[in-house]
Amino acid sequence: MTPLTNPLTNPVTIRSGDLPDLPALTEIYNHYVRTGNATFDIEPFSVESRRAWFDHYAPSGRHRLLVAESEDGVLLGYATSSALRPKPAYDTSVETTIYCRPDAVGLGLGSRLYGALLAALAGEDLHRAYAGVALPNDASVALHRRLGFTPLGVYREVGRKFGRYWDVQWFELPLPVPLPPLEPTAQASP
Repeated sequence: MTPLTNPLTNPVTIRSGDLPDLPALTEIYNHYVRTGNATFDIEPFSVESRRAWFDHYAPSGRHRLLVAESEDGVLLGYATSSALRPKPAYDTSVETTIYCRPDAVGLGLGSRLYGALLAALAGEDLHRAYAGVALPNDASVALHRRLGFTPLGVYREVGRKFGRYWDVQWFELPLPVPLPPLEPTAQASP
């Protein structure tokens, strides 16, 4: 991976993902496939095999892919909203997820990226967002709580990876997310 410039001290652009981002997106995701429980995929993907995943996202609508890019063009992470389930009655619900480069974790990028995704979804016909967090993952649990997600429950030992079973905690967020109150502006004197 290209060395990271600190996203807290350098500008970061959050934008819709584009096809040229696919190799970096695949590299970030494969890191978690190989090393952690953040995904239950167990075999890394090729860029070509990840294309179908990429193609179901659009710059507008319910299913989005947003990326965070450093000023020097390094992809730092991404957040997505995808179909929760395939049946039509689930259309107003999405499953959200976020992955950051391992050297970008803990720098506040996840909050910015996830917040941008939720703001982008505000104008869509959506009622709920759901997120699953494989446990233990204190940072992801804290991120979801900070963004207003509430815990729903835990699927016990629902996934097996690296020779052990993992629990997944599920979270829910009503949509659209209320915008934070505006800061008062200074009044001009008469």
